[in-house]
Order: sequence, then structure tokens, then C-alpha cells
Amino acid sequence: MRPTKANYTSFMDAALEEARLAAERGEVPVGAVIVHEGRVIARAGNRTRECNDPTAHAEIVAIRAACDLLGSERLVDADLYVTLEPCAMCAAAISFARIRRLYFGAGDEKGGAVTNGARFYSQPTCHHAPDVYPGIGEAEAAALLRCFFRQQR
Repeated sequence: MRPTKANYTSFMDAALEEARLAAERGEVPVGAVIVHEGRVIARAGNRTRECNDPTAHAEIVAIRAACDLLGSERLVDADLYVTLEPCAMCAAAISFARIRRLYFGAGDEKGGAVTNGARFYSQPTCHHAPDVYPGIGEAEAAALLRCFFRQQR
């Protein structure tokens, strides 16, 4: 079942809520939601500072939770909604997990690796490339990030 505009907006709203919660914890406001068979099975925000773990990006935390729930290292029938374009580490994890579709909000010219930077999924060494849908909830995701970093200065 391919998500409708109403569904993917709703799923991105859930990711945006995770981003807001991450900001409240003092984390960079990035949120992620994994959808399987039309329902959210994992949701997370960045936890790098809280966990003292540079790999605790929202995407990685959500992928770990979804894999644990499904009892598999592969998420072939799952879609990931994330508020910021994934970095190279997260793009690789998405590929290794075999996530079917990636929806993301704001592009990341500096650290992104999907439509910016390394463009991980177009590399010949990439084993699996999800269908990619950028710009979902982009304005709100970008505004959360701008506000967070403005307050940090």
C-alpha cells in the first residue's frame, strides 16, 4: 500500500513531533518514524548527547527499535519518515536495513548524503537504494532547525 498525501503528511507530523521532543532534550531537532503495513512501529528523535553516542541519530535509533520489534535486521516492507536529509552513516543504515521508501523534510547541504554531498544511493557500491521522496514537511523541519541553532548562539 503506497501512502497517500494525507498519510505521509500525518507520518511526517509524527516525525516532527519527535524532532520537537529532541529539541526539548537539548538535542539537534531531528525526528524519525518507521511505518510498516500502514502503522507506525518505531519513532525516535536524536539522542546523541543523552546517550553520549555519536551514532544515536534519530534514524538509527528508530531502525534499531523497528528491527527489534520485527525480529529481523531487514525492514523490506517499511518506510522511513525523517525530518532532515540523512547523513552518510544513516543513509548506509537505511540501505543495509533494506528500507523500501525514504521520505525526508529539509535538505542538508552540509551533512546530507542523499540528494546532497555523497549521494550515497547513486554510488555503484550501494547494495540497496530506497525510493526517495524529499521535501515532505520541509518548511516546518527547516524552521525547527533554524530556531534551535539560533538559540544555541
